[in-house]
Amino acid sequence: MALEIKEENWDLVIEPPKGWFALHLRDLWKYRDLVALFVRRDFVAVYKQTILGPLWHLIQPLLTTLMFTVVFGQIAKLPTDNVPKFVFYMAGTTIWNYFALCLTRTSNTFIVNAPIFGKVYFPRMTVPVSVVISQLIAFAIQFSFFLAIYVLFWARGAPIKPNWAICLLPLLLLMMAGLGLGFGIIISSMTTKYRDLQVLVAFGVQLWMYASGVIYPLSLIPEQYRWIIMLNPLTTIIETFRYAFFGQGLFSWVYLAYSAGFTVVLLLAGMVLFNRVERTFMDTV
Repeated sequence: MALEIKEENWDLVIEPPKGWFALHLRDLWKYRDLVALFVRRDFVAVYKQTILGPLWHLIQPLLTTLMFTVVFGQIAKLPTDNVPKFVFYMAGTTIWNYFALCLTRTSNTFIVNAPIFGKVYFPRMTVPVSVVISQLIAFAIQFSFFLAIYVLFWARGAPIKPNWAICLLPLLLLMMAGLGLGFGIIISSMTTKYRDLQVLVAFGVQLWMYASGVIYPLSLIPEQYRWIIMLNPLTTIIETFRYAFFGQGLFSWVYLAYSAGFTVVLLLAGMVLFNRVERTFMDTV
């Protein structure tokens, strides 16, 4: 009696990546419900058992801005291009915090989520992507607070002039998210073997902030050395953000294009490395 062989139709076939650039980006869309769950988890879990809860999203930038105003504005007396010191530092803090949180919270993806990764399959990239999205919600809260302070100073006659560059805000956020995600997943991939990087991340982010023009205007740097600071892609983003809202600062399409190109290359390199490490990270974590 002939044995009938029926071809089975599977809803999902899990295969190893084929080639360096097999990034499986379509899987992120297929698992969008999982991404939404991770976003909710990341946003809610941070302040779940705190008294003030989401108010910390306002308290943290407020205290940081006050400290910068006193230390760098009043004691060190750093210039702010005639922009009121408080709103100047709040602008830098608001845009910088989004990048810093994206970087620090994606940099430990493999370490923190190893128990989940070892039990069930889902695209690993959904975790760092969800972090970037959840931090976007936090940025929206902080940005709303910045706008309230900004309007208050503007109504009182402060020399701040918003201009057309505000339309570039979505691009600036996209670049910040790309840089935070790119650097974060590269560091996450490397920490599976070199745990020292976990210690260096928080310290390195603090030093990086001082090299990105968060606490001083670019006009403070001598012109012959200014290009060195502009090699940092974050400097252009922060300067453009301030130029958009204050009318002060350096705006350059050339440097903005450089930062955008840097972001694309970094993000692509990070995703390639992330997918390569994903295959064997359970053996080293």
